[in-house]
Amino acid sequence: MKKIKLIYILFCWLTANSVVAQTESKRDKIEAMRVSFISQKVNFTTQEAQAFWPLYNEYQDKIILARKSFRQQYNKNTDYNFTTDKEAEAYLNAEITLKQKEFEYYKDYLEKFKKIIPVKKIALLLKAEEEFKKELIKNIKGNSPE
Repeated sequence: MKKIKLIYILFCWLTANSVVAQTESKRDKIEAMRVSFISQKVNFTTQEAQAFWPLYNEYQDKIILARKSFRQQYNKNTDYNFTTDKEAEAYLNAEITLKQKEFEYYKDYLEKFKKIIPVKKIALLLKAEEEFKKELIKNIKGNSPE
């Protein structure tokens, strides 16, 4: 019986590690697709791309970090039927704080982007980001079993 438990635990551990590796691999693949999609739509010059992508990645990292911080506080295990108004108010304030941070990053980085690429390309970038999200969702829906 102990051997079966040990085998089961080992199997679960290996499966979990495999899922984590696949998730990271999928994220990397999606990120590569995003870069390719946006680069094609915006049509960066080599010089623009070299200046733009590190700055864009910095912006994305800040957004991801802000959202991760929020999710650590309010995650899928959070009971949104708060027992007090004070708890509900704290949640709403945290949500507002997150949105404000995202907006501040957005404003700051649009200004930084203006220094390295033309404004018309920034407009194309914003449109390309939305189109990429739509394409990604469409592909996910198309590949999901129904």
